[in-house]
Amino acid sequence: MLSLADIFVLLLLSSLAAWWWRGRGIGECALHYARQHCQRLDIELLDGNVALQGLSWQRDSQGRWRLARRYAFEFTVTGEQRLHGRLTLYGRQLARIELDAHPFNPASETGGKVIQMDDWRRSHPRIDQRKAD
Repeated sequence: MLSLADIFVLLLLSSLAAWWWRGRGIGECALHYARQHCQRLDIELLDGNVALQGLSWQRDSQGRWRLARRYAFEFTVTGEQRLHGRLTLYGRQLARIELDAHPFNPASETGGKVIQMDDWRRSHPRIDQRKAD
């Protein structure tokens, strides 16, 4: 017959196993976010994985305390350097992605269109100038 202590230990172990299993799922979600971000910036995610760096309590954008999982990954732009990236998740919700400073191709960021500021200013007069007209 099971005692109350045995039931408590079983509940504790099953809770820990469920929390660990959910954490693995959140790790997969973090990998998805890292791949998606690297693909959008046209950089290469190295090793195809993310590593859990730690857990902490942080305030989210609404000021509520949330359990934050911090993950690290490596990426490359040129194929010669390994650069570091970090992302933070609140549950499965992406909170922040940070990348080390890296070179980028400005043409790919702006679609190859360079805007001259003088031309832009002429086509977009200031608000106080519009009211005067």
